[in-house]
Amino acid sequence: MLNHFPSVKIIAGCDEAGRGCLAGPVVAAAVILPKGFKNIILNDSKILSEKKRNLLRPIIEEEAITWAIGIVSPAEIDKINILNASFLAMHRAIENLAIKAELLIIDGNRFNPYPKIPHECITKGDGKFMSIAAASVLAKTYRDNLMKEIDLQFPDYHWKNNKGYPTKQHRKAIAEIGVNKHHRKTFQLLPAQLTLSL
Repeated sequence: MLNHFPSVKIIAGCDEAGRGCLAGPVVAAAVILPKGFKNIILNDSKILSEKKRNLLRPIIEEEAITWAIGIVSPAEIDKINILNASFLAMHRAIENLAIKAELLIIDGNRFNPYPKIPHECITKGDGKFMSIAAASVLAKTYRDNLMKEIDLQFPDYHWKNNKGYPTKQHRKAIAEIGVNKHHRKTFQLLPAQLTLSL
């Protein structure tokens, strides 16, 4: 896995978590790692266990030159759609970095340009570049923790386990007790054959 572009000194890797969820925010992270950074465990957060992600998070936070988190709420997602919300979350993370990047490397194939910083979109970048993998770990762990906190208020949806994703358990709870302020109302919360009063 690479950790820099040879011709660029300050690179921020960016990734998000929670695009496919029915509830909760979308959370993004931006991370600038030192050029010599190496970690044999670090990889795309989706293929790491929760234990490994939680082990990596303090290492990334301590060893990164700078890192930041950006959050977009369910209400904002409903206003601007999930794709734009993902870009906005990344913009907010980039804006919060203590040092300005010379280049942004974005996981995926689309991005809304951030003012005055060039970017490169990299498909499956979280498996190719250390800084994107680090961003994916921070975004995922921060979002998971947020969902566990929300679960304390709304335990019937089992968000501490499903993190807001469309599991059978989550959809069963929506069908039985309806939705709340953390649900994304523009998403198909139940299969088409079931009706839901919003």
